[in-house]
Amino acid sequence: MLNFLKYVLATILGLFVFFFLGVLIMVGIVASTASKGEVTIAENSVLELKLDKQITERDPSNPFNELGLSYFGVSSSDGLDQIKASIRKAKNDENVKGIFLNMRFVDAGMAKLEEIRDELIDFKKSGKFVVSYGDMTNEKAYYLSSVADKIYLNPMGTLEFNGISSEVFFFKGTLEKLDIKPTIFKVGEFKSAVEPFFLDKMSEANREQMNSFLNSINDYQLRKIAEARGKTYEELKNVSDNVLVREAEDAKKYGLVTDIGYYDEAIDYMKEQAGIEKDKKLQLVSLAKYKKAADTEKGSTSKNRIAVIYAEGDIVDGEGDEDNIGSMRYAEALRNARQDENVKAVVLRISSPGGSALASDVMWREIQETRKVKPVIASMSDMAASGGYYMAMGCDTIVAHPNTITGSIGVFGIVPNMEGFLKNKMGITVDRVSTGKHSDMPTVTRAMTQFEQDIVQREINKIYEVFTQKAADGRGMTQDELKQYASGRVWSGIEAKERNLVDVHGGLEKAIEIAAARVGIADDYRLKELPRRKSFVEEMFGDAGAQVRQSAVKAELGELYPFYQMYKKVENMQGIQARMPYELSIQ
Repeated sequence: MLNFLKYVLATILGLFVFFFLGVLIMVGIVASTASKGEVTIAENSVLELKLDKQITERDPSNPFNELGLSYFGVSSSDGLDQIKASIRKAKNDENVKGIFLNMRFVDAGMAKLEEIRDELIDFKKSGKFVVSYGDMTNEKAYYLSSVADKIYLNPMGTLEFNGISSEVFFFKGTLEKLDIKPTIFKVGEFKSAVEPFFLDKMSEANREQMNSFLNSINDYQLRKIAEARGKTYEELKNVSDNVLVREAEDAKKYGLVTDIGYYDEAIDYMKEQAGIEKDKKLQLVSLAKYKKAADTEKGSTSKNRIAVIYAEGDIVDGEGDEDNIGSMRYAEALRNARQDENVKAVVLRISSPGGSALASDVMWREIQETRKVKPVIASMSDMAASGGYYMAMGCDTIVAHPNTITGSIGVFGIVPNMEGFLKNKMGITVDRVSTGKHSDMPTVTRAMTQFEQDIVQREINKIYEVFTQKAADGRGMTQDELKQYASGRVWSGIEAKERNLVDVHGGLEKAIEIAAARVGIADDYRLKELPRRKSFVEEMFGDAGAQVRQSAVKAELGELYPFYQMYKKVENMQGIQARMPYELSIQ
């Protein structure tokens, strides 16, 4: 029997070692394949942009991603930084004759789309063509396609052009069924992040603010499309509001596309433009491949640096990880930039709905310390709201896109009473021994007394006063003036600039330009990206268990997976929050 157990254990150990070595070998092969030297681009090539992965601020350090693969079932992504760099590189690459936008559904925020679109417009100044083809094109994909010289839509295809919307899910009924009673603490009429937990529909204040900033963003984008397509805003507004584009011929009739045609017809047109015979193959170069091509532009050798600190995701206490903004990790990045003598200025790139109020304040302090020795410029991406705005408000200059979502200056807290759920649904009761009347505070196993609720609400009020005073100081207003635009209200970048919550409209490049000019190094600097990213091996083996669990849960839940993600975010909310209305997604 002992020999049998010994052989079984030896077999299990051997299988484990074999699996581990197999993974290492696979990673090595993939990394070697993906990291082989520079790619040679053939003459008369066309850069193909599908943009069919999630677009994040920075390109992931994942060799599987370069091969268009995922690992442990977790989907890959493309970095906005490398998409823009590739378009710029193609502009000056003699072997690249144009760009082919072969898109269907683009998964990116509004500001990221704006920066890609601006790069495409700049690319066209080279005299090279931009051609778009689609069979099922969503509104975001069309916003990019609208700048193309030729826009092909499949004869049986569809083009979404009916305005933008945002849905909010409410969980009051769910909590009632589970016998969970949330105790809500907040400051601000518009601080709607807690509404899903005690209402079954939007409050009038929340409906007002969402209607305002969604219309602001939609109107801005209609005007940009009208400019690109040679139409008036009024014409496109009528088409959008009345859903006049219902089939391909409608899209051509109203001037949204130039051609009704198939994929091969778009290819033939590009062959003609590139001077390639019709029976020859057109060389389409993928983004993953072109990222590795040599850049013909000579890079700077300057010792001067501008540090770009990328802050993307929820704001959390502690170290955090690659998918969020951990206060300790980002405080260290700010200190790194501050203490580096070669770094002359800092650009803080923010893409966050907010999160922990404490973590936001920790990073705010590091920003203030950095400002004493070098300028700090904020660059807002898709969203820099609540805790995200907390980070930006102390910077020397705030740069935002017109379609950035920002503001939401307010705080909240939630303490659920799980006593009914545990007793009535699970058959669990809780008893306690305490040295004082409130020694177990806060707890989720009983209702809070009024005295305890008053303590928490006073703390919420105090943080709101600190938040608004610091915001007022940063923006050169009185606190009373600032509070007119606070109360948790969300603004578009256009609305925020009108209210002095941001200074300049523009993207990351505009923020870098301002930083360089501020220290007199306009044409003499290089970028230093922070914080340091984990290598692929560090990330893979450091989080392998989590990746496997995530993959299993995603496979099991299917379309319900986004709701599970919402639950996990609620679970991770520690302490008082400075956060956007919950899970705002614009479609």
